[in-house]
Amino acid sequence: MSGLEGKKALIVGASSGIGAAVAARFAARGARVVVHYNGNEAGAEAVVAAITTAGGTAHLLKGDVSDRAIAASVVDEGAELLGGLDILVNNAGTMFGRTAIADAADAQYDDVIDLNIGSVFFASRRAANIFRAQKSGAIINTTSIAARTGGGDGAGLYGSAKGFVSTITRVLAKELAPIGVRVNAVAPGVILTAFHEKNSTPEQLEASRRGIPMGRLGTAEDCAGAYEFLADDTMSGYITGQVIEVNGGQLMP
Repeated sequence: MSGLEGKKALIVGASSGIGAAVAARFAARGARVVVHYNGNEAGAEAVVAAITTAGGTAHLLKGDVSDRAIAASVVDEGAELLGGLDILVNNAGTMFGRTAIADAADAQYDDVIDLNIGSVFFASRRAANIFRAQKSGAIINTTSIAARTGGGDGAGLYGSAKGFVSTITRVLAKELAPIGVRVNAVAPGVILTAFHEKNSTPEQLEASRRGIPMGRLGTAEDCAGAYEFLADDTMSGYITGQVIEVNGGQLMP
């Protein structure tokens, strides 16, 4: 039996890509999941339909988590839909285009920070209070290989934001460990999802592929196992404050 059997999990940013793969994996292992989305309603509905068709339990929840109040309320609403909360996955985020720091507009800065940092901070703060009351829980954040490398051309602002995500993962791990809550992160490398369809050219992707020892770009499903491992107390019960790199060997810190 999976250690996720019967667990209640909210996956923020689950309408496509890595979040969708994580929701499907958790549900397949017996977790009850909330599939959160903001703009991609059709994608989120498809994720929920696939889970329920396979016999799993999934709920749909919309909200713009770049808004701090909504990010917190999404956690509350997710817990209400599930009848409690055991696992929070913070997966919402994007680059908002490739721009050198010198050329970045104020609006781009606000967009990157509010979504990639704000959603993690405010959702985690709310979840931490829920978990503190019940003295159990797990938070898994999605950071990026860019947090260590600074990102490729024009991805420095995004990489810097993900550096914050990696650091707050360790901060929360220290703060919440005494009450039985584990906090970890997954750092995907170059994963073939809508993220790179929007933000990377075929030439950039091919250049990345050539630098990956495993010789291929990753898929969302390649990442899902790391989230499952970190969510499952029977496999990772003594692991907290860690960032698992999922990049085909592109970076070996």
